[in-house]
Formats: sequence, structure tokens, C-alpha cells
Amino acid sequence: MAITTLDRRQLLLRGAALIAAAVAAGHPVRLSAEDLADLEVASAGSMRWMLGGPLKTSVATALHLGLHTHAQGADAVAKLIVSGQLRADVFIPITASPMLTVMHAGKADAARPIARTELVLVYSPKSRFAARFAAAANGRANWWEILQEPGLRIGRGDPTGDPGARAIIFAMMLAAKKYHQPDLVRRTLGAALNPQQIIPGVQARLHSGELDASTSYKTGVASSQLPYVTLPADINLSRLDVQAKHPDISLLIGGKTYYPEPLVFYAAALEGGANPRGAAAFLQWLAGPQAQALFHQHQFVRPGAAATLRA
Repeated sequence: MAITTLDRRQLLLRGAALIAAAVAAGHPVRLSAEDLADLEVASAGSMRWMLGGPLKTSVATALHLGLHTHAQGADAVAKLIVSGQLRADVFIPITASPMLTVMHAGKADAARPIARTELVLVYSPKSRFAARFAAAANGRANWWEILQEPGLRIGRGDPTGDPGARAIIFAMMLAAKKYHQPDLVRRTLGAALNPQQIIPGVQARLHSGELDASTSYKTGVASSQLPYVTLPADINLSRLDVQAKHPDISLLIGGKTYYPEPLVFYAAALEGGANPRGAAAFLQWLAGPQAQALFHQHQFVRPGAAATLRA
């Protein structure tokens, strides 16, 4: 009788499949002494602080796992994973698109929504428009009118690699529609790839007063300590039905068309990760009460009815 010998990679894949089935069935994942190791997590830059702070501390106690994080624009991270330049156990992007890029390349089978946030308008306390932004934060001025003032300086990221940098464009498109201001995007942002606005170090430039305004996820305002204006719910990309309600809104950049997406964070175990059991335990923990309490404490909200993504 012929005996088939499985190599280490096949064993890992078979073990990962069994773990995934256990997680899907709701069974707790038990870690052995060999599993108590580091976990490599690739994430959106907006999850960096949580993974390096509150989540890292709690996971070390709850699961005896040490988190190591690679974080930058979620699209850029997804491309590194697909190309094989970045090896990780878990991927946590914001919005579905970067995760779908990874899943369509066969790097993950399913991704669970773990948290959600919203877009806010942040401004420099040193800006000459600060008093007006403060009035807008209290409902006594229109934020979208202030952004059109001559000389106001807006900073933002590169929308080709960062969902957050696209979010500001979509928010302005939604505002233009809501307030019946057809020229609002042009008057505030200019072109999608406007080199006068796409600059590094936006947060530091807001603190110094070099810039007047930008946008941020609400989850980031506590760490940035910048004042902000809350945007209406039908503009801030927190609603899960934003694309369904606005099928006429899209953005073409570099030959690729993007659509407004709700600001949901997803988490998935990656194929070929070095610690599949640790990844499964971490994903299960992220959906549990301890992690969700930490998310709530730091301005995240539950993902609501956001669906699990499947390849």
C-alpha cells in the first residue's frame, strides 16, 4: 500500500482549513504551547494605534499572543500581500475593496466585519478659520461653505492607495448632492490627484497651522487631539447602504473606478500564514465582548448588519 507523506505546507493548509471550519461553527479555538507565539497582522494605517496599543495589550493577556503590525494605506497593503512581498497571518483593512483584492487572489477565504467608523472634518486650532469651524461644530455655520473660502488650505492623502483619501472625495460628492452645490468638489478639492493637496504629514501640518483642514476617521481624533466637525450621517460614509442609495456617484482614478463604501473594518486569516491557530483565535477574540468593549471605548461602533465577505 502506498503511503502519501504530506509536506509542512500541506499540513498547515489542512490545519488551517480545520480551524476555519471550527470558527465558522462557533467552536472556541484552543491554543497549545506551540501556538503561543507572535502574530503578524497587516492592517490599514487607521488600525495601527489600536493594534499597537489596547488590542496588543489585551491579546497578550487573553491569548498570550504578541502582535506585530505592518500598517499603511489598505490598498497598498493588499497589493503587497497579493504580490507576496508581505507575509502575515491576518489582514485588517478598512472598506471591503482591499479585502476583496486579497480574496480574489486566493489569499483569504472569508472576512468578518469587526467594527465601523465615520468620517469627520478635522481642522487646525491655529487656522485663521478655526473660530468658524468651531461654530460649524456647534451647528452655527455651514462647514461646506467654510471649505470654499479663498486661501483655505486642505491636505489629504493619495486616493490611489488609501480608502481614507478616497473617503474625503466621496464625502464632498455626497455633500454636493445633498446641498445642491454642483461645483463643491471642484471648489474645495480640485482634481482627484491635486498635487497641491496630496502631501505627506497632514496631521503634523494641521498641528503646526500650515494646513487649515482635512478629514479623519472619528476613531483617530482622540490620538490626534485635533478639533473636528461631525458630518451628517448621509455624508460621513457610516451607513452600510451608501452605495445602494447613490449609484450615480463614482470616482475614476488611473483607469480604475471606485464607488463610495461604508467605513467598515474587516478581518481575515491569510493563506500560508505562519500561525494559523493563533490567527483563528485572534479573529474569534476580535468578535467577542472584550475586543468589542475596547473598540467601543475608542470611538469605534459595531459593524451592524455588515455581511461577512466570501471569496
